[in-house]
Amino acid sequence: MQPGEAVEFATWRPVSGVIAAWAPIARLATVPPMGDWDERYTASADGLWSGRVNGTLAVELDGNVPGSALDVGCGEGADAIWLAGNGWEVTGLDVSQVALDRAAAGAREVGVNVVWICADLAGAPLAPGGYDLVSVQYPALKHSPGDKAVHVLLDAVAPGGRLLLVSHAPQNPEYARAHGFEVTDYVQPEDVRDRLDERWDIEVDETRPRADPVPDGSPFTHDAVLRARRRN
Repeated sequence: MQPGEAVEFATWRPVSGVIAAWAPIARLATVPPMGDWDERYTASADGLWSGRVNGTLAVELDGNVPGSALDVGCGEGADAIWLAGNGWEVTGLDVSQVALDRAAAGAREVGVNVVWICADLAGAPLAPGGYDLVSVQYPALKHSPGDKAVHVLLDAVAPGGRLLLVSHAPQNPEYARAHGFEVTDYVQPEDVRDRLDERWDIEVDETRPRADPVPDGSPFTHDAVLRARRRN
């Protein structure tokens, strides 16, 4: 894509009824059945998130050479837009079309190009080894049989590329439950770490104070940070 080119959405659909391929279109014709997240975003007319890049992402990428990046659960696009503004070729993935509409508007406003995909990670047709960076910031990935989402996540990282996963620490089941989440239903950093085999080098695996200010009332003062490099 060239500077100033229109931001595209993409959907996965059959071509000529035989094979499937990415088909850029102005807007998705259908939205996956993830209404809960659309409702969450719609209920927050001024934006569900801060609109600022996640601090740990910025810290971890300081000095890195840009390449291709996948922002998983990109929401309203702050991280994806920041990455694109710093020279990365970015794909933002989320289940909410409402969030992606806001993300696309934000990208247009600052003049950066991002490809936005509305899909669930487990069902997203991502090219294996397609990204130099796969960023997962505070994920809400549900467990599934065999944890397919985790396999898709790891498979998306290119040889020599990195996975960066940041999660709240420590987990607080009561707080999460009050906000509509059952912690045990969702993939945790240790679930991802346990699936890293001899093809991976773990570069960072630690809990540290949050890089961003802690929101009022939040019990999450620390982040669990996992950064792993896939060997060539």
